[in-house]
Amino acid sequence: MSWFYICSFALLFQENNTIYNQREKSLSLTMRKCVGVIILLQLLAWGARAQTLSLDSCIAMAIRENTQLQIAKLKAEQATDTRKSARSKYLPHIEAVGTYMRTGKEVSLLSDEQKEKISNMGTTIAQTLTSQLQAAMSTPEGQMQVAQMAQLLGIPQQSLPTLIQASQQPINNIAQALNQEGSNIVDALRTDTRNAFAAAVTLTQPIYMGGKVVNGNKMADIAEAIANIQLDQAADDVKYNVENTYYLVVGVEHKKQLADEYAALIQKLSNDVEKMIAEGVATKADGLKVSVKLNEAQMQQLQAENGLALSKMLLCKLCGLPLDSKITVDTTVISNIRETEKSNNRAELKMLGQAVELYNAKVKMERAEHLPQVALTGGYMLSNPNCFNGFEKAFKGTWNVGVVARIPIWDWNETHNKVKVAKKQAAIAQLQLTDAQQLIDLQISQTQFKYDEAVKKLSVTQKNYDTAEENLRCANMGFEEGVMTTTDVMMAQTAWLQAKTQKIEAEIEVITAQLALSHAYGN
Repeated sequence: MSWFYICSFALLFQENNTIYNQREKSLSLTMRKCVGVIILLQLLAWGARAQTLSLDSCIAMAIRENTQLQIAKLKAEQATDTRKSARSKYLPHIEAVGTYMRTGKEVSLLSDEQKEKISNMGTTIAQTLTSQLQAAMSTPEGQMQVAQMAQLLGIPQQSLPTLIQASQQPINNIAQALNQEGSNIVDALRTDTRNAFAAAVTLTQPIYMGGKVVNGNKMADIAEAIANIQLDQAADDVKYNVENTYYLVVGVEHKKQLADEYAALIQKLSNDVEKMIAEGVATKADGLKVSVKLNEAQMQQLQAENGLALSKMLLCKLCGLPLDSKITVDTTVISNIRETEKSNNRAELKMLGQAVELYNAKVKMERAEHLPQVALTGGYMLSNPNCFNGFEKAFKGTWNVGVVARIPIWDWNETHNKVKVAKKQAAIAQLQLTDAQQLIDLQISQTQFKYDEAVKKLSVTQKNYDTAEENLRCANMGFEEGVMTTTDVMMAQTAWLQAKTQKIEAEIEVITAQLALSHAYGN
């Protein structure tokens, strides 16, 4: 039902609805629902119509939906991130470190014997003085020295022992004071490092790394270029597969149209023969021959329909559409083939060329392991306890600036052997590049020959088709004039069908050969 009839019916219903009474409201509601259902069915019918897909739209959908292409895109993005990461090796790196440690024992600067001596140094001194004085009084020489001391001090000699005895208490007091100071010294030298805290902020700026950073960045650039080439190659492969499949559908579509056209010719001949049989100018045998041909033509129609459906399902799969999608293709693209640009632009050669550069950079990078490396460092460090003012239980820190140099001396030829391995890898990549160049040149030559053959074949089939079409025209005229039989007409029709089929196949072969040639050149 067209929109005109739907809208007319709706307007008529609206006019009649204004004069309906209250008793007919339920009928009015039912009719509204019917109109809504009709409109919905019409919209669904329009939505179910076949969608015409151009070659460019198919390529765009395939590129958007292809899983391998998405993987290649992610790998390219990954290579870009790796390249950005390599760039950061040129810049200073800042890092912060914090630590806490609990130990079972503390670090002691004094031994237990030294702690005992320092804590009792006053008592030791007092005992030493007392013992030396007593020893001196017990000898004649000591007594003479005591007498001289008494005379020097201006006191009687007999009162000197009393004086010495009276001085014992001050000596003990001094000993106690010295013992206390010794204990204070021992406590002051206690580290109490069982709970240790430390923190540091460090800046490191590479100055010379033997070419390791430079060649690492070069390798990252090459890896990114290879990933982008692989992405382009994956996109080209998707385009190539879609184009081949699209032209396959176009070719099958033309064959389907040819089968319909051929069946129409046979049907017309069958109708003419039936009329002639009715008039007695043809036999039933002629009618049976035509009937057999008509059945064959209908079978060819069915085969063409099935082939077209399968080829469309394959195209839908490549485009990411449901396999049962209703689609049609533009059959006019068969005449829009552009010339191939004959310049070798193969992605394989680009990637192998990049691989040679990659391994050459790897040789330099491996050699950098055997060269000196210099870096500038600076930072600020905190610790608790700290040693900046004795051992102090507090956070204190200081800044530091320095230069770090690393000079390899001997590694048992490890670096030398790695350099040899990288050189061999570079040589292998160069040989692979040369071999690939030769194989690609051979492939291009083979594809060029196939394309030239397809063009020549198309020219021959075009001439054959022109001849067969003229032959069919003459056969139809002769049949109408009664000078040719149905067998002659059917033979002419069969020859025409075969010639046009070969022409369609040759056209598609030219297209696919040109696509293959363009793909071989990497364009």
